[in-house]
Amino acid sequence: RPALILPEFERTKGETSPLKPQLFTYAEDPLSRTETFEAAARQLGLLGRRVGVEPLRLRVFELRLLESAAQGAQFVSAEELITSVRVAKDEAEVASMRRAVRVAESALEATLPLLKLGMTEREAAAELTVQLLRAGSDSELPFPPIVASGPNSALPHAVPSDRRLQAGDLVVVDWGATVDGYISDLTRTLAIGTVDPELVNVHAIVLEATRAGVAAVRPGVPAAEVDRAARAVIEAAGYGEYFTHRTGHGLGMDVHEDPYIREGNAKPLEVGNVFTVEPGVYLAGVGGVRIEDDVLITENGAESLSTFPRRSATTSPGSRA
Repeated sequence: RPALILPEFERTKGETSPLKPQLFTYAEDPLSRTETFEAAARQLGLLGRRVGVEPLRLRVFELRLLESAAQGAQFVSAEELITSVRVAKDEAEVASMRRAVRVAESALEATLPLLKLGMTEREAAAELTVQLLRAGSDSELPFPPIVASGPNSALPHAVPSDRRLQAGDLVVVDWGATVDGYISDLTRTLAIGTVDPELVNVHAIVLEATRAGVAAVRPGVPAAEVDRAARAVIEAAGYGEYFTHRTGHGLGMDVHEDPYIREGNAKPLEVGNVFTVEPGVYLAGVGGVRIEDDVLITENGAESLSTFPRRSATTSPGSRA
C-alpha cells in the first residue's frame, strides 16, 4: 500500500487521492517533521532494510530525513526496476498520451493565426502556452514551449528571446501538453515568406529522415537501428555533422525517459514503448530544421500518434506568419 509523508495542510489531497495511501503528516515546526519521518520509518519497516529510491526525483533534503529516520537502512537506486515498469505503456496510459498529442496539436493550430511579423519569440511562446491550457492541457506543461526563429532555430534547445519574427525566417516550434500526468512532445518547423533555398532543401531532407526513422520502428528492433535509419538519410545528403543529437527519447510521465533512440542502445524495442523520432539539421548562424513525432510500438509495427502537417507553411513577406 502506498504511503505519503506530507505537510498537515496537504492532508486533504492525500485523503482524496485515488491511490488511497497511508498518510503521515507533520506540522510547521522541524521537530514535528523529524518525528513524523521517524514514525513512518518504523511503521513501514524501513529500519535496517535495503530501500530503493527514484534517483531523478528524490531530493537530498528528503533523503537526509529518511536516512536519519530509518537507522541502518541502505538507500540504493531503483532506477532499473522503475524503468522496467514504466517503459511499456498500457491502454490507459496510451489513451492519455493520445489526448496529450491532440491537445498539443489543437493548441498550435489555434496559435498559428495569432502569429505575425514583428512578434517576438517570447510573445509567440506565450500565445502557445495560453492555447495549450485552453485546449485542455494540465497546468504543469512538460516544458516551456520553444519558439526559435532565424539563426536561433539552429539552437536545438533554444530559449525564446526578444528576437522578432522576420520575413525569410525558419521558425522551430517545440511544444507539448500534459493530460492525466502523461505528456506529448512535438516539433514542427515553419517558414515565413521566401526562405533560403538551402534551408528549403534541408527541410525536405529532415522530413525524409523522420519518415525513415518511423519506418524502421517495429517490435524487437534495437533502438540504435532507428537512429541509424534517420541519420543515414541526413548523412547521405551531406549534412551528417549538423545532426548533433540522438534521434529520440522515450515519453511517459517524464519528457525524457527510456527507451533512448541513439547509437549504442542495443535494447530491443517492445510493444507499448512510446518515444519521439526527431532528427534535425542545424546550420550555425543561418537556421535549423527539426521535425518531431511521437511514436507508439504496436504488435504489427509502429503508429505515429501525431498527425499535424509536417510541411513548412510559407507566407508572403509582410504578411502574417
